[in-house]
Amino acid sequence: MLAGSEDFDYLGSTNALGDAFAAVRQSQPDIVLVDHSHGLKAVFEFITDTRSAVAKCQPVLWVHDLAEVDCFRALRCGARGILKKTLPVASLIDCLRTVARGDVWIEGAPDAASEGSDKRSSPRLTPREKQIVQQICEGRKNKEIAQALSITAGTVKVHLMHIFEKTGVKDRFELAMQGRKFLDSETAGPSQTAGPSKMGPQSEAVAEVPLKYTHRQGE
Repeated sequence: MLAGSEDFDYLGSTNALGDAFAAVRQSQPDIVLVDHSHGLKAVFEFITDTRSAVAKCQPVLWVHDLAEVDCFRALRCGARGILKKTLPVASLIDCLRTVARGDVWIEGAPDAASEGSDKRSSPRLTPREKQIVQQICEGRKNKEIAQALSITAGTVKVHLMHIFEKTGVKDRFELAMQGRKFLDSETAGPSQTAGPSKMGPQSEAVAEVPLKYTHRQGE
């Protein structure tokens, strides 16, 4: 599938999550595509472990279908893309390239660029609002955001209301999808404007993270 895409290198595949985790720690790819047929609990733990072991590795969840609540759970665990198996190869490539740029990709999620709204393309967010958008992109709840930023949950809600008004998004799920674009529009740096990185090894040191799940195919 990736034969015609020069910006990606295919490193291999495996049927077992334990083997996949070991391979990720060894080769440190930029992106890993995870089949949800292993079971959501095991997959979510795998994604969490992967993000802890190789911070720059961006997991993409490959699914038949997924409820919105589970999509948000996947984002909280560290998934950066959710891709349906029924989509064509072109959508797979688009998803991988979007994730490689540091954005989130979910089929059917609103695209800020296609809306043509000045409000969406260049919202003027305060430093605190940017911090909250970043926390939302990482899938955190209001209480977790409040604790991380040393503010109250009520203050987080007020900031979110202002963010929704400025950006035009309707809820926190859409904000999680579009948030990085809002941040990049004001503070784009070299790592944010670069093209898709190849799925090759990184130089970052690999942390030894204990595997929290045990799974066999078919369970």
